[in-house]
Amino acid sequence: MNLLLTSAGIKNPSIEKALVDLLGKPIAESSALCVPTAAYAMAGGTGSAYRLITGQSVITMCELGWKSLGVLELTALPSIDEENWVPLVRETDALLVGGGDALYLCHWMRQSGLEDLLPSLHETVYVGASAGSMVMTPDIGQDFVESYSWKPPTGDTSTLGVVDFSIFPHLDHENLPENTMADAEKWAISIPGPAYAIDDDTAIKVTDDTVEVVSDGHWRHFPGRHDETR
Repeated sequence: MNLLLTSAGIKNPSIEKALVDLLGKPIAESSALCVPTAAYAMAGGTGSAYRLITGQSVITMCELGWKSLGVLELTALPSIDEENWVPLVRETDALLVGGGDALYLCHWMRQSGLEDLLPSLHETVYVGASAGSMVMTPDIGQDFVESYSWKPPTGDTSTLGVVDFSIFPHLDHENLPENTMADAEKWAISIPGPAYAIDDDTAIKVTDDTVEVVSDGHWRHFPGRHDETR
């Protein structure tokens, strides 16, 4: 699986080009499934999910002109036969995973069975935004847990660990005064491994073992504790 991990979706031509490169064909010839689940654990989550799906969100994903677009609601999947959704996911070119509560999203990725399916999706492009990106990392850090109202049954801050770095999204966002570079530096201290702080004009492109930052904005890489001692 190839990944495009963003702060707020496909916000500029550079990130869009990275998406097309991963798809290997134009967006207009590609199918996508939107995953809005992370939004439901946040205040006003149902409205946020609706805006994401209908292309009216601050996250730019669904309105890109996909050949086909469907919704994959993770909370529904445990009650549905796998034959009714697994083949559809396997055939889809891109999974568009929106923002909200990363730990709630992680919980439902596991409960739904999507986590187990991900390693077999070799041709699929995973496009994450905010929590949708953070869920693929090993750990989101306690600062983000404290900002969420939903608490995971595990009681910790770990997530799926598909990549080996953590992500601090929405760096220096004008509407998020708690997301300054100074805040990101403090957050990074609590993260055991490497991490990136990225603004809304930045994405992290992951293909196999190659990690590339695509940015028309600004970002910062924080080395892990192991790297600092080498």
